[in-house]
Amino acid sequence: MTRIALQRNIRFLIPAAAFIVLFAIYVGTHPRGFSTYVVTIWANQGALLFFAAFAQFFVVLVRGIDLSVGAMVALSNVVASHVLAGEGAILWLGIVAVIGTGLACGFINGLVVTFGRIPPIIATLATGAVYSGIALFLRPTPGGDVNSDLSDALTYSIAGVPTSLILIVVVLVAFALILRFTAFGLSLYGLGSSEHSAQLTGISLLRMRIAAHALGGLCAGMAGFYVSMVTLTGDAGIGPTYTLNSIAAIVLGGVSLSGGIGGPFGVVVGALLLKTVAALMFFSGLPPLAQPFFEGLILALAIALGSLGILKVRNRLKLFAQ
Repeated sequence: MTRIALQRNIRFLIPAAAFIVLFAIYVGTHPRGFSTYVVTIWANQGALLFFAAFAQFFVVLVRGIDLSVGAMVALSNVVASHVLAGEGAILWLGIVAVIGTGLACGFINGLVVTFGRIPPIIATLATGAVYSGIALFLRPTPGGDVNSDLSDALTYSIAGVPTSLILIVVVLVAFALILRFTAFGLSLYGLGSSEHSAQLTGISLLRMRIAAHALGGLCAGMAGFYVSMVTLTGDAGIGPTYTLNSIAAIVLGGVSLSGGIGGPFGVVVGALLLKTVAALMFFSGLPPLAQPFFEGLILALAIALGSLGILKVRNRLKLFAQ
């Protein structure tokens, strides 16, 4: 049983072990060591990619891919720079507007993919260009204003525990429960594993695909909101980085790009692993321009390792048992 369990969870266990080792190296080599300050900065950066990775995860889970994740994050961030400067009820309405922007973009993506019968990679490339254009129109140059009190509450610490880390745990648990114990979550996995079988069980492929894109957009809106909390500004040019890194994070976390395989714990491990690698490269003295090269190399290696399991399977029917 132990061997079977290891084989089933190998996609998660390898990146989890790598994350533990690299995080230990990071805090061990940091000038300030393992402290609230160091962990808070690391957790804040990790939370940004955490939300963006989930925006990609829900779409990939149903055999799609979303190249508009970065654009949705950027647009939500730009909207935040316009509507999060107030206080009281105005501020709460602004928060709803920011997250709602991501939700609306994801919903539109779902409609285009399903009713337009356009491959997701092409549809989201097109919609992403539209979202990026709107973001540039609203904020041609980085700027804007965000409520500093709200930012402090969401980016500092509570009793020595980073607020961003608390947010990560709360959202992670919520998504894990949804995916594991609700008909909606099981339907997402069913659609990703086999469209034909899912349809035979009565699952609406159109509604589930739209819902997956909408949920991805919601996560992108949350990512854009948190970018605003960390940077206190809006920037329409941040999109491309989040698109690439969201794909890298879920692949590193053991999520299959062919759909139906992977879980929320793998997503968070992949996101935090990638951010830890970036932090280590920063402290190693590598030029900033070299970082995208190494991130791309890590993504290529992750995809190659993930393909080894498929290459070893002689009977292709066994893939459905994974």
